[in-house]
Amino acid sequence: MRALTSDLANGELRPYFLWDEDLSVHELRAALAVPGHRRDQLLGKLLREARDSDVWLFVTPEEVARALPQLARRLGRRRPFWEFLIAGWRADGLLTA
Repeated sequence: MRALTSDLANGELRPYFLWDEDLSVHELRAALAVPGHRRDQLLGKLLREARDSDVWLFVTPEEVARALPQLARRLGRRRPFWEFLIAGWRADGLLTA
């Protein structure tokens, strides 16, 4: 397995939040681009394990808002944070309802 890193600009390295599987930054981006079960798994892991500021390096707020209902069960203790954030952005008009 590749070593973990917080250097998310290096596409060949494994992101710190994928501690349980050996995917590089490039491989993660490619997997997130394909709709389906694997994308949902990885997006859930990203939202649950990554720092919120790092999430936006991989997905947009609109993508998170769209996927949140089906990902809620995958988010663990981070679920209230993401629900609060997306609801707040919708209330402020930054995201469409």
